[in-house]
Amino acid sequence: MAERDNRGGRRDDRRDRDENPEFADRLVAINRVSKTVKGGKRFGFAALVVVGDQRGRVGFGKGKAKEVPEAIRKATEQAKRGLIRVPLRDGRTLHHDIEGRHGAGRVVMRTAVPGTGIIAGGPMRAVFEMLGVQDVVAKSLGTQNPYNMIRATIDGLKSEASPRSIAQRRGKKVADILPSQDRAPESQVPENQQGTDATATSAQPQEA
Repeated sequence: MAERDNRGGRRDDRRDRDENPEFADRLVAINRVSKTVKGGKRFGFAALVVVGDQRGRVGFGKGKAKEVPEAIRKATEQAKRGLIRVPLRDGRTLHHDIEGRHGAGRVVMRTAVPGTGIIAGGPMRAVFEMLGVQDVVAKSLGTQNPYNMIRATIDGLKSEASPRSIAQRRGKKVADILPSQDRAPESQVPENQQGTDATATSAQPQEA
């Protein structure tokens, strides 16, 4: 009886995993290809899918089959096998501006302030949404082929580096890598204000 209960618990765990999957997927493009043969035409489908956990991991894949669901399934499996991890600043945007290239595809991605949103079109938006980016400005300057656009985007994301990784590479602290904020000390007053204060002090009558 105990073994049966354990089996039932395992089945419940599998159901929970299926209902709450770790990765989300987005269908970017699907193409229908026809081949003319003796007696008619044979149709095939090619699917392009982007997969990510929306917490810093993303991947893409393509699949071909005679049916659309089978092509999507193959593309999803390939995308899960090729996941990459991208460091995000505050879990919402990129650490720095990056540029990616693949073939005739060229994309530029820039970090953005909170509240900007995802300013990108087509396949690039799908990559950022599956990655978990909330604020980014991106532009495609090359081909409009979705395959090359996604490959160029992934190429740029691979080149991104976080301050922690750069600090470890140089053997320094993260505080030494980050740019310091230009704050003027309170004791230093601009010259124009100093002259105004001096004039105002001299104009006041001295008490006897």
